[in-house]
Amino acid sequence: MTPAGVLPADLAAALPALARRRPLLVASDYDGVLAPLVGDPSAAVPVPGAAEALARLAARDDVVVALVSGRGVADLQAVSGFRGAHRWIGSHGAEYDGPLTGQLAARRDALAERLAPLVAAVPGARLEVKPASVAVHVRQVADRAAATALLAEADAAADPSLTKKPGKEVLELAVTDADKGSALLRLRADVGAAAAVYLGDDRTDEDAFRALSPGDLTVKVGDGDTVARYRIADPAAVVVLLDTLAGLLD
Repeated sequence: MTPAGVLPADLAAALPALARRRPLLVASDYDGVLAPLVGDPSAAVPVPGAAEALARLAARDDVVVALVSGRGVADLQAVSGFRGAHRWIGSHGAEYDGPLTGQLAARRDALAERLAPLVAAVPGARLEVKPASVAVHVRQVADRAAATALLAEADAAADPSLTKKPGKEVLELAVTDADKGSALLRLRADVGAAAAVYLGDDRTDEDAFRALSPGDLTVKVGDGDTVARYRIADPAAVVVLLDTLAGLLD
């Protein structure tokens, strides 16, 4: 992998052609991409320069910047602190046109109630209730065998109708079948984008990578198997990429 904070040569070479295609959609996951992964999601602040780079891109009339996250939109806006003319897609695409209906919210709450005793029994584990899902986090569980067992137990306890979204040290159980790929395609059509960029780091981002066309730019941040065309090391390199792209648009 190219060193931290540096763009691979093939990715840098692909940016000028992409920058000539307008309107351009620049979409990105948040955690692990624009902010480092941390044990406490509420402490996941953006890396230096991320907000400025996104604002620089969003200021253009022919560029649409979108944040596409598993977080709820309200949580994402609060934690990131980003301001500007961004499009916000939360809960893996379930929050696109507004919050969930009462019936789906009731299913989510029942699921959280069922999982709460399992999570409480494992020191360091955390249950997160999102607008469209419930997530079991084990990143801060010291006993790795217990962490693995908890994720398996939560998986087994899930209703078959739920959508399972395993990630890095987390299992998310969603009450809708929305995914980042379908949301990204919908957004691309809505804004009439001639080309799109998507940056992601997690297994749930693979849906977005697969959804885009070969002429688009898909970038995996960090380690792990991926169908993305390019790979960069870390959020610092994401800022370099965004700044480079913004410079090509000027």
